[in-house]
Amino acid sequence: MNFGIDRLLADPELRRPLEGKRVALLAHPASVTVDLTHSLDALVACGLNVSAVFGPQHGVRGDLQDNMMESPDFTDPTYGMPVFSLYGEVRRPTGQSMHTFDTILIDLQDVGCRIYTFVTTLLYVLEAAAQHGKSVWVLDRPNPAGRPVEGTTLLPGWESFVGAGPMVMRHGMTLGEMGHWFIEHFRLDVDYRVVAMEGWAPEAAPGFGWPEDRVWINPSPNAANVNMARAYGGTVMLEGTMLSEGRGTTRPLELFGAPDIDAKKVIAEMRRMAPGWLAGCTLRDIWFQPTFHKHVGQLCNGVFIHAEGAAYGHAAFRPWRVQALGFKAIRALYPDYDLWRDFPYEYEFGKLAIDVINGGPGLREWVDDSEAAPGDLDALACPDEGAWDALRAKYLLY
Repeated sequence: MNFGIDRLLADPELRRPLEGKRVALLAHPASVTVDLTHSLDALVACGLNVSAVFGPQHGVRGDLQDNMMESPDFTDPTYGMPVFSLYGEVRRPTGQSMHTFDTILIDLQDVGCRIYTFVTTLLYVLEAAAQHGKSVWVLDRPNPAGRPVEGTTLLPGWESFVGAGPMVMRHGMTLGEMGHWFIEHFRLDVDYRVVAMEGWAPEAAPGFGWPEDRVWINPSPNAANVNMARAYGGTVMLEGTMLSEGRGTTRPLELFGAPDIDAKKVIAEMRRMAPGWLAGCTLRDIWFQPTFHKHVGQLCNGVFIHAEGAAYGHAAFRPWRVQALGFKAIRALYPDYDLWRDFPYEYEFGKLAIDVINGGPGLREWVDDSEAAPGDLDALACPDEGAWDALRAKYLLY
């Protein structure tokens, strides 16, 4: 199959509208061609006038490990062009940076989750392009989590840098498709096109969204593999808790744990509460010691979520519910556990991080309500999931 960048490079007719134009590139370390050439080098080599580069969270170079670590602007040492950070002093492109190009190419590998900030950066670029009369092209890439949708819809008033609009947590779209929805939903007047992929089969085994013949490169420092991308729609919620999500280990956002829980008891309680929610994955109790971040240097007992191997069921796996169930089991086993982390997540003050992540308080309230059953969370989420699945249908390109 071919990604958008590969099609653009291979087809002079696709590139023809860019002739004589100043072209900007929004990219990160996973913005590479089929032969692993970075898209910036490939676009310059094919003769395009690349006049500026933009970087999302974690930077063009992907060098900043943790969340809320800001990247500076700098000058590209090879080509001498300006590199503008969209996760530094600003989150939205400035008027100054918008005047450096005519068309911006967005070549970002996403992981298919509302909270992954590249989704919001896409919206902010589209809004700035509409304001300044610029063109936006998305060079489309696979959604490695595939087409399944899951989670509650972000509520009005809960918009943030990790919640661009009223979508569910696991949205099941590519960035190119998402751009079409943003333009219609927010009524943007912008010249937009998608250089679509060829041959992407999001329901085909064994990759179910990620083609087996393509190398995985971390789009952000803690997105180490496809298992992470599949689990992330649930494990990202750990950022709003006192539990470790595995930062400071080699498998972040594929596990959860702490020094003061018994992982075998947690797994058993999860199975007792809602065995059906654990379909399609395998849970394994583990020990780990983070080298930085939460519980640094402490031996933790935890649960590893395997959305891979012979037991993986793509249509059945529901990571948001799996992680919610993990919280519910811990609350049942340890009623006074200090679960929710209170800090200004993504600079959102006055709201609990878990609620910012979920776009509302519903999940937290369900976890903390000792009388609430799994069916009560289903009653919140299922209508939202059905509505999103129907809404997105007209925007799907594959």
